[in-house]
Amino acid sequence: MFRRIYLDNSATTAIDPEVLESMMPYLTGKFGNASSIHHFGQETRSAVDKARHQVAALLNARPNEVVFTSGGTESNNLAIRGLIERNADALVRNSSTIPHIITSAIEHSAVKEVCADLEKSGCEVTDLPVYENGLVKIDDVRNAVRENTVFITIMVANNEIGTLQPVGEIGKLVRSLRSDGQKVWFHTDAVQAVGKMRVDVEAMGCDLLSISGHKIHAPKGIGALYVRRGTRLHAQNIGGRQERGIRGGTEPVAQIVALGKAAELAGSRLNEDPVNLRAFRDDLEQRVFENIEGATLNGDREIRLPNISNISFSGVEGEGLLINLDMQGIAVSTGSACSSGSLEPSPVIRAISNDNEDRARGAIRFSLGKDNTAEDIDRLIEILPASISTLRRLSPAITRQ
Repeated sequence: MFRRIYLDNSATTAIDPEVLESMMPYLTGKFGNASSIHHFGQETRSAVDKARHQVAALLNARPNEVVFTSGGTESNNLAIRGLIERNADALVRNSSTIPHIITSAIEHSAVKEVCADLEKSGCEVTDLPVYENGLVKIDDVRNAVRENTVFITIMVANNEIGTLQPVGEIGKLVRSLRSDGQKVWFHTDAVQAVGKMRVDVEAMGCDLLSISGHKIHAPKGIGALYVRRGTRLHAQNIGGRQERGIRGGTEPVAQIVALGKAAELAGSRLNEDPVNLRAFRDDLEQRVFENIEGATLNGDREIRLPNISNISFSGVEGEGLLINLDMQGIAVSTGSACSSGSLEPSPVIRAISNDNEDRARGAIRFSLGKDNTAEDIDRLIEILPASISTLRRLSPAITRQ
């Protein structure tokens, strides 16, 4: 039986053993409700407070700026919808027009769909283009700003191709707009970036930032939203005063503890993990391009996360290649796990390739994690060329040529 190799860490990660160990007491004896005032509640409240400090330290934030959520999707919804709903009435009164949102064409669906839904409710939304390198241009952001622009949401790193957007420059732009008297806020989805690079909310100048635990070796179902002090949101979970009234619901203490421990571990590995991941990624790409014709890297070669390599293989359906590799023990992805049920080719690859459907259909994402080894890359390169050759022989498009 072959050894299975996991190269889909951008979809989710395995729970770190230390993270699992940290949360287990809160699934057994330490079961109190963190809102209770007796010993059992105070015991778990202390654990929640510790986790809040751990997450804040990873982001260079204040602990009281961290709001726990169920994950990246809820964090994005709370940030975007919560900000617009809390401030829309005052903004309309002040500007005599409707709120305008700026986002990008390659945001995660948890951002894109919220913006689209708000557009149906009367907001204006500008989807900025990206170019062949997968990057938003700061000049495009600046030129998109209008008098009624109130919100900018651009991700730190794309989940499919790993490109890093100019969030620091966007933060500076937002600060300059504020100094001129315009009310505008900046949110960034950092779900893929946290743990792969230093994420510093002060350096970015963002007002809101989303993270998800299961991308950094914590369990699924836990995440956080950074909310800069003074930023007001309308709660989306109503019915409790937890999380300072921003996010109602009994705290899942064990998961919060796990996220805190995962954040602490991620911070301790930031000098080592990105270096190792980049070395494995570069080795993978060099050997792919040496051994396989018709392979194209998607996104910028330099301005990207160290762990993601997205490559299109001409004459191959990505889903067929994924299945072929899985049958041989290697797990990869054709794009975002959140849209894996869709039959449509990746909108991210289409956006950077002038709507090239063949390139989008032939894209595979290899996403590395801290537990991958050089042997994993060796095994992939043993299998991948033959798999592609077989699929190309079977492809009707190739046969007709």
